[in-house]
Amino acid sequence: MAILNPEHLFEQAKKLVEVPVGGRPRQADIRRAISTAYYGTFHATVTAATDMYVGATKRVNSQYGLVYRSVSHQRLRELCEKVCKSLPARYVPYAPPIGFGSNIAAFATAVVELQQKRHKADYDPMIRMTRSDAVAAIATARAALVRYDAASDDDRAAFLSLLLFEPRT
Repeated sequence: MAILNPEHLFEQAKKLVEVPVGGRPRQADIRRAISTAYYGTFHATVTAATDMYVGATKRVNSQYGLVYRSVSHQRLRELCEKVCKSLPARYVPYAPPIGFGSNIAAFATAVVELQQKRHKADYDPMIRMTRSDAVAAIATARAALVRYDAASDDDRAAFLSLLLFEPRT
């Protein structure tokens, strides 16, 4: 399986908004950069979850592809929104005993923000986006992964488990 490297996506997004000779980046490039920044966080998160559940050494296994493709953008957003607000009672037994720490909370906030920006970039023809919007999205995406990586092992494992498995009531 060809796993997307988030840093490659961030680099691609940055290239899209480089100022061309004699002008500004095109709207298509700015919008694509914002979308790509979000995708860097999405693929990093899904890779982490699948590595945890199936194993990084089994990336060529069909089960790896099955788990990887089972995570939707909606599922990630909904979990992040719950982490940002307060977890529903059915999630609490599977979360860290003292709740998610500030790193996962910051990561979740950034994912929600990036997904909202991606939707605007991809689907809203009525707004004009700027190069600085794209540069900010790329910085937010990179910072989100730094915060994710800084989270405790328990917080990351709990977050990824809840991403993959919806608790029943």
